Amino acid sequence: MEVIPLIVLPHGEGLPLPTRATAGAAGFDLRAAVENPVTLGPGQRALVPTGVALAIPEGWEGQVRPRSGLALAHGITLINAPGTIDSDYRGEVLVPLVNHGDAAFVVQRGERIAQIVFQQLPWVELARVARLPPSSGRGTGGFGSTGSS
Repeated sequence: MEVIPLIVLPHGEGLPLPTRATAGAAGFDLRAAVENPVTLGPGQRALVPTGVALAIPEGWEGQVRPRSGLALAHGITLINAPGTIDSDYRGEVLVPLVNHGDAAFVVQRGERIAQIVFQQLPWVELARVARLPPSSGRGTGGFGSTGSS
């Protein structure tokens, strides 16, 4: 088991630490460390602080993802889902929320706003070549090339 060091910043004091909601949950819930409620009108974005900073080990990343309940019920998601936190970043975990819903949404202090999943990365290198290996049959077909169903 990998242990990831975490510090609580002054504006995160008093909030629960990121935790898994259930024993089988992949992600740790991140909470809003806002001093005052933040209102997101339809189409609006806000960078919401979590009050924590992490030391993700080399060879790992943190993936910040939306919470499905907020997305379904209110249209609240991340503008860059999933967001990647690199192993050499030591600043506060910030969550860029966007409201795709029809009504204003108020982010309250301590509310679970996103989740973070940690993933070990394969270490690869890119190698420039004159030609790519033979195709798998798909060739250069891109967006939508495999059909709609």
